[in-house]
Amino acid sequence: MSIDLAATLADLVRIPSVNPMGRTDLPDSILYESRVTAYLEERLKGLGAAPRRQSVLPGRDNLLAVYEPPTPPTRTIVFECHQDTVPVDAMIVEPFGAKVEGGKLYGRGSCDVKGGATVMLGAFARLMKERPAGSARVLICYTADEEHTFLGVQELVKQGLKADAAIVAEPTLLNIVRAHKGVVRWVVETPGRACHSSRPENGVNAIYRMGRLLAAIEAYAKDLHARTPDPLLGPRTVSVGRILGGVSANTVPDVCRIDVDRRLIPGEVAADAGRDLETFLRSFAGVDFPFTMKESHAPCAPLSPELSSELVKEFGQSIDAVVGRHEVQVVPFGTDASTIARGGIPAIVFGPGDIAQAHTKDEWIDLAQLEPAAEILFRFATR
Repeated sequence: MSIDLAATLADLVRIPSVNPMGRTDLPDSILYESRVTAYLEERLKGLGAAPRRQSVLPGRDNLLAVYEPPTPPTRTIVFECHQDTVPVDAMIVEPFGAKVEGGKLYGRGSCDVKGGATVMLGAFARLMKERPAGSARVLICYTADEEHTFLGVQELVKQGLKADAAIVAEPTLLNIVRAHKGVVRWVVETPGRACHSSRPENGVNAIYRMGRLLAAIEAYAKDLHARTPDPLLGPRTVSVGRILGGVSANTVPDVCRIDVDRRLIPGEVAADAGRDLETFLRSFAGVDFPFTMKESHAPCAPLSPELSSELVKEFGQSIDAVVGRHEVQVVPFGTDASTIARGGIPAIVFGPGDIAQAHTKDEWIDLAQLEPAAEILFRFATR
């Protein structure tokens, strides 16, 4: 390859790009994508590309570069990969150490998704070096904020992204993901009235109220599961992931909040899902008090396979030419691919690594998957 993939991945893992995901207790020295953006920018410049930044949030940018073939391009392909990682709490390996042992590279982001960032850079570097005739124009896009609010890819599409196909990097074990669920999240809040706990009758306990809402959401989860599932992706789901409330044991709490996660199937719209849940909760026995429900950030739509049938076939041929076989899969988690597909561009998900290792306490990637992944991307661009 034109670049050392393992060394490049190690560089990226050593550079923190943690998305705090709304938290305020993490050190500034590990937060956000700016250091990774600067590293990738210099690497792209070193290849002879002219990268440009696209502002997403203050100090947080998408990074874009274009490979133009020496002959009229056969088509335009997007290589898209996010720059951010989840936090590093409870990791049992050095999060930014990039330790290599037994053919595995350990560290936060090694699997999700700096391995994908590396192989896309590798394929792009080879295109820039060899400049094969009869190849596609390739737009490589490193986006911000995928792990929390998907703002980077939304800005990318909003700015007029145009292409014939998109490959979105996530760990798929070199297989193709053609469809996935979407996600919408809400903050649900119950109000109360604070007072001293020695006279609780003088207050209104917001946590007690939330307890009744939680029972309603549990019932709603069963109701969702009983509805007609998607033939590929299965049932709709809802889950409560976090609860916050109270200031001390001797104070009746005046507010309680929960974070609710709803997974969408193709055909569902986030706004309709919100109205459906709120209607169910307000009609549930015992919920006779006010509450509020607000989206915590812009939702991620489901990825339907409708646009990508030809892309799946063509990309599968590139995989088979390198590793001999592949699977076409569907997954329950969301990716940037659905936002790109909603912009009218056929999109699939592909990359080295196993999603089972993503976000784990000892996150790692099998280094043997890097070169085949980069070769697959290169072959697809030169079909």
